[in-house]
Amino acid sequence: MGNIKIGIKENVLLFSIFVVMNFFVGAMVGVERTVLPIIGEEQFGLASTSAALSFIVSFGFSKAIINYFAGAIADRFGRKRALIVGWIVGLFVPILIIVAHAWWVIVVANILLGINQGLAWSMLVNMKIDVAKSTQRGTAVGLNEFAGYSGVAVFAALSGYIAQNVSLRPEPFFLGIVIVLIGLILSIFVKDTEPFIQEQMKAASNNGQEKRKSAGEIFALSTWRDKNLSNFSFSGLTTNLKDGMAWGLFPLYFATVGLSVSEIGIIVAVYPAAWGIFQLFTGALSDKWGRKRLIALGMYLQALSLWMILLVDGFALWFIAAGLLGLGTAMVYPTLQAAISDVAAPSWRASSMGVYRFWRDTGYAFGALLAGLFADMLDVSWAIGLVALMPFIAGILAQFTMDETLQTE
Repeated sequence: MGNIKIGIKENVLLFSIFVVMNFFVGAMVGVERTVLPIIGEEQFGLASTSAALSFIVSFGFSKAIINYFAGAIADRFGRKRALIVGWIVGLFVPILIIVAHAWWVIVVANILLGINQGLAWSMLVNMKIDVAKSTQRGTAVGLNEFAGYSGVAVFAALSGYIAQNVSLRPEPFFLGIVIVLIGLILSIFVKDTEPFIQEQMKAASNNGQEKRKSAGEIFALSTWRDKNLSNFSFSGLTTNLKDGMAWGLFPLYFATVGLSVSEIGIIVAVYPAAWGIFQLFTGALSDKWGRKRLIALGMYLQALSLWMILLVDGFALWFIAAGLLGLGTAMVYPTLQAAISDVAAPSWRASSMGVYRFWRDTGYAFGALLAGLFADMLDVSWAIGLVALMPFIAGILAQFTMDETLQTE
């Protein structure tokens, strides 16, 4: 144990492997991000937007539930085992989509995708935090999210290109099978981070900071009892509520204004691409500037970017608005997770992160539900505009009720 050194630089090879692995985790979502809403309308004849977005609802709720338990599983049974299970489950996702004869099979596939993402993404973000120093957590999470959303972006564009030039199914989803096999092989051979956790727990105990908490205590602290942790959970929920809406409605909205499937793929890809790329800088920036400022400003920018999409006209301006939406998301995504690790002790950090990620990823489901409801009652434009109110409210709460949590060593 005494030979364990905490820090990204001290463990650069292991950390780099974690980064590469999360690229493939994000790629699993990217494969279906451009084409599934269109498949729902064109191949399964779903006239209702709510029905077409049901796959996002199933994904969001299953990922949220798995996130909650994944934190406890990680703390008790180890990150690596959960990571391997996540990839095994993920193998069934592209196979089910390829053979689907009815929409309910697509919904089931996305329940499994939620399990895959809840286990694999959660484990990898915790493994990076395990390895990093306390002053490197924003950087660690930023690199994690950069890799993941770069995977989303690359494969959203690639699947859109394949769908445009070959077909909507099955060719884009052959990519998913390859992605799973790569992720599973890397997970089997990668080193677990249990020794790093033990080292951090020992240091926290020596400083009088380490005190174990029950699952009920952690849930209460992370949901309402601790003002900072509860703020993080609400900000995360509204961020992914916006993303659930964007996932489902962006392809439909841009199709109504005359863009081709390939052009839609570019717009749909630039948002997570900016989200991923900017996290290279925003995570590290939060280690220097602090967490609160980036969270509040990022929530405001998300709302304003959505309203910009509705107010402008033309591919170039929509491209810019999607990029700004990605920037706003990048400002908060790694920062929120780094802020949780500022507040939570090592022994219950993964569990608190699990509660946060539970609430954050219910946002996918609530966003799709609200977007579908508003789109069916009003229209797609109104749905986008109304959903944008939620991150704006979260920005106000972050600005006026959240503490700065960054601690310098």
